[in-house]
Amino acid sequence: MVEIVKAEGVYMYGPSGEKYLDLISGVSVSNTGHRHPKVIAAIKEQIDSYLHLMVYGEMILSPQVKYAELLASLLPAGMDSCYFVNSGSEAIEGALKLAKKFTGRSRIISFTNSYHGNTHGALSIQGSELYKNSFRPLLPDVFQIDFNDNEAINLIDDHTACVIAEPVQAEAGIIFPVNDYLLKIRKRCDETGTLLIFDEVQTGFGRLGRMFAIDRFNLVPDILVLAKALGGGMPLGAFISSHKVMSVLADKPALGHITTFGGHPVCCAAGLASLKVIIEENLADECRRKSELIKKNLNHPAILNVRGEGLFLAVVLADKEKVDYAVTHAPEFGLILDFFLFCKDALRIAPPLTIKDDEIIVACEQFNKLLDDVMKNTGPK
Repeated sequence: MVEIVKAEGVYMYGPSGEKYLDLISGVSVSNTGHRHPKVIAAIKEQIDSYLHLMVYGEMILSPQVKYAELLASLLPAGMDSCYFVNSGSEAIEGALKLAKKFTGRSRIISFTNSYHGNTHGALSIQGSELYKNSFRPLLPDVFQIDFNDNEAINLIDDHTACVIAEPVQAEAGIIFPVNDYLLKIRKRCDETGTLLIFDEVQTGFGRLGRMFAIDRFNLVPDILVLAKALGGGMPLGAFISSHKVMSVLADKPALGHITTFGGHPVCCAAGLASLKVIIEENLADECRRKSELIKKNLNHPAILNVRGEGLFLAVVLADKEKVDYAVTHAPEFGLILDFFLFCKDALRIAPPLTIKDDEIIVACEQFNKLLDDVMKNTGPK
């Protein structure tokens, strides 16, 4: 357990001056680093104007409007209706409700080893029985298929309200679609009148080297779910769709989805400022170059593979014991690392997109030293 008293840029600091290079960004939250000056300035400016005023949707609040406008300008045509909430899990709940309401269907298809949050509906579609069994019964009419299984796509039929997928499976250990898998799902959804939901909570805002994964794979979902980096370090989530789809929440009942604090003006101001930094500093494109620099300098013989693109990487070791040791002892080498929930032989590398080249070199040098220690103190596998 590491105590942190301050964070700045890509670094965290302990109470006695300890300095740690953050290689996980609070699980893909701090894309513009910790306490970016422009984000802090936006927060302070908004605090001087107003905080919470009224339940979301009852008043026009400029931070929400400006942020939604910028998001819409970056997304494909038709992705123009944004509903801000408080978190990724809440955005998933809203997206599931929206899909059921629009289609009039109840069946949901998700994927094994997927992660969508821990609230009741999000947990129901999560891809791990270990995390679900203690809380059953969960949502009915939920079915799971294996990611990249072409045959299972045929289970999508005219009873299916939605298919929900991470374009790149995160907690499974950075697993990419192969052989146009996502395009095949899109085609099948179109054939059956099923809505396609993409969960870009971890991949969004430049992490893959594109602003969004939908840019990387060149296809458009019916509903897009965002969170984590959306808030620039503040709690914020959103589900986004077309006006045609989103409008079904407006009646029968009139308050088809409602949140008190969703789209909090301070959170929207912070997220807006963070997104502008990503755009202005070209951080998404730079992410691809920095990825290659990391892969070049992570050259320890203990590394079996480095999966992923951009600053969204999985470093594969021989077994769980080595991964556990590396994550636990990383702070001794000035690093903050993390596990994956559903992949026991890999650890996560997802630093802030603002990380500089010299910081990458230092991080890789320390990582290689850490792996020396791992090999010395764990089994010979």
